[in-house]
Amino acid sequence: MTLPTTGLGRTGLQVSRLGYGAMELRGPRAWGPPVTDDRAGTLLNTVLDSGINLIDTSPDYGDAEEHVGRWISHRRAEFVLSSKCGCPVSAGGDPRAQPPHDYSRTNIRAGVERSLRRMRTDHLDILMVHMSPSVAVMRSEDTIAEMLALQAEGTIRFTGMSGELPHLPDHIAMDVFDVYLVPYSPLDLSHGDLITAAAAAGAGTIARGSIARPLTPPPDVLPEQIRRPLAVLHERLTAARLDDLADGASPMELLLRFLLGHPALDAVLVGSAQVAHVQANVAAAGKGPLPPDVYDELRTRLT
Repeated sequence: MTLPTTGLGRTGLQVSRLGYGAMELRGPRAWGPPVTDDRAGTLLNTVLDSGINLIDTSPDYGDAEEHVGRWISHRRAEFVLSSKCGCPVSAGGDPRAQPPHDYSRTNIRAGVERSLRRMRTDHLDILMVHMSPSVAVMRSEDTIAEMLALQAEGTIRFTGMSGELPHLPDHIAMDVFDVYLVPYSPLDLSHGDLITAAAAAGAGTIARGSIARPLTPPPDVLPEQIRRPLAVLHERLTAARLDDLADGASPMELLLRFLLGHPALDAVLVGSAQVAHVQANVAAAGKGPLPPDVYDELRTRLT
């Protein structure tokens, strides 16, 4: 089974419709047991061997960029690499600390230079602004000007925005970003029309957000402000009683193939710390979107 690919908006990049989100490789910041170095290497090489050629990471994801550099930089020509900017260059002594993001030109450049060193590459295919700042903040800090300077130098190929409401409509209206990374899941379709708007403007569109986490109850060790929303999603998914729609498929397959049914969505990011999960996701994505009747019934039950 061949993993389907598509063009990523106006970029000309050809990407697999299933991408790999590297947040699960973040190490000490992980909610579960950290991924060991060797397992990270196995995971990342399995991703590429399975036909996934879109890898998204961030300086905010702890050890993730280091793992990309250590284990697959020698395969750099095989994948489209996306990372973020605006992330604080130093989180201080606590690996779980998250200082405020800084969208100044100085920090944008310093962050990109550090990402290149960590990932042992001379360019990023996509540099996305992280955490969806307002247009006013980006203008006051000259964020876009620095991204365009990096693009003119060849350090990055395309600009992007990891955006969400309330600022995402303004981001799209700026018409300066080549790619949008947008939260979108079967349990939260609120950004669906904005994906359509971004694609209509010629940009590439990638979905991020929880697919796997609602499948199991969140662990009690999570901070309550994170655990409770995930618990609510799990309760909604359980109440939908999807077994009769599955026809032998796992709930994960149903949810992933549901997302692939959005007509304006180029790719879906799914992160995992398990090789078996990566392989199962590839098999599911290889089947393409759900049949229309199953798609409609699943949407009705989940909303």
